[in-house]
Amino acid sequence: MATVSLCMIIRNEQSVLERCLESVKNAVDEIIIVDTGSSDATKDIAARYTDKIYDFEWIDDFSAARNYCFSKSTMEFAMWMDADDYFTDDQLIKFIELKNSIPDNADVIMTRYCAVINDSADFYFYRERMFRNTIDYKWVGRVHESVAHNGRLYYADISIMHKSAKTSYSKRNLNIYEKQIMDGEELSVRDMFYFGRELYYHAYYEKALIVLHEFIDSGKGWIENNIEACKIASYCYQHLDGKTKALEMLTKTFQYDIPRADICCEIGKIFMDLNKYEVAAFWYETALKSQKNEKNGGFILNDCYGYLPCIQLCVCYYKLGDIEKSKLYNEKAGEFKPKSEAYLYNLKFFKSLSSNPS
Repeated sequence: MATVSLCMIIRNEQSVLERCLESVKNAVDEIIIVDTGSSDATKDIAARYTDKIYDFEWIDDFSAARNYCFSKSTMEFAMWMDADDYFTDDQLIKFIELKNSIPDNADVIMTRYCAVINDSADFYFYRERMFRNTIDYKWVGRVHESVAHNGRLYYADISIMHKSAKTSYSKRNLNIYEKQIMDGEELSVRDMFYFGRELYYHAYYEKALIVLHEFIDSGKGWIENNIEACKIASYCYQHLDGKTKALEMLTKTFQYDIPRADICCEIGKIFMDLNKYEVAAFWYETALKSQKNEKNGGFILNDCYGYLPCIQLCVCYYKLGDIEKSKLYNEKAGEFKPKSEAYLYNLKFFKSLSSNPS
């Protein structure tokens, strides 16, 4: 069985840390906690699970903290989790099974990273989660850090859940990027993408567009970041009432790959907003035909491959006067999400139509 060090950097995570550590404590062989300046009960909670707790002075650099944390690992593999990550019981069983069966040629273990929103884990992507300590690897980037490594990848059928307790999105990351620029440190191409995204998150739409276009025009971005940058730019244009430009950015993604389901749904939404329901229906139907590719590293929005296009097609065909087709797509939406408020509302609505024919 492979041995695993859990390596975590934390700060003021008292609301979620126990959930994380309780979920994983019986599956790892070592827990290493690096605290970057907690002022709440975070370290007290951590001390209930490990005595390997280290302080690290925060220097606005997540990679520096992670590299320090990983340097303390003594097991065969080093694994990261954030405090608001956790295993469900079924996924923990899969993780323990993985430890018993990791191939000798697997150096970097990829697992799904699932964002839990409204108790639904419909948004996920694969990320490097564990690293064999005999290979060269290093965390890079002050914010939204990634790992540079020379290892061979292994994709595991395991999901780690991510559910934040935060109710607002702080400017911490944005401030780090702006300080980096003020200090004369050039942003990497990857940094430009994330800087543009941070600007969008904080409603600096004009500034975000400048950075995102610079990133896209560089021609040096990773394909998945290029696609996401185009999508974020489209959101910015929509906030600025530029639907034509928004459509241009969404269709620009076709330069990088075949139409993704989420892009088709975004295009469909714009045409719905323009009351062009026949065109919108075309794009939602195209979304339904799209195939997932979990291993390209991009974000997967499950709803866009089933429920969302179906519920929107219900609306489109109702607006186009095709009630039977509208009902059919509502039924299909219910197959994906039988407890959906929109689906249940539509059921009642169609029932009222049949009981009160005009």
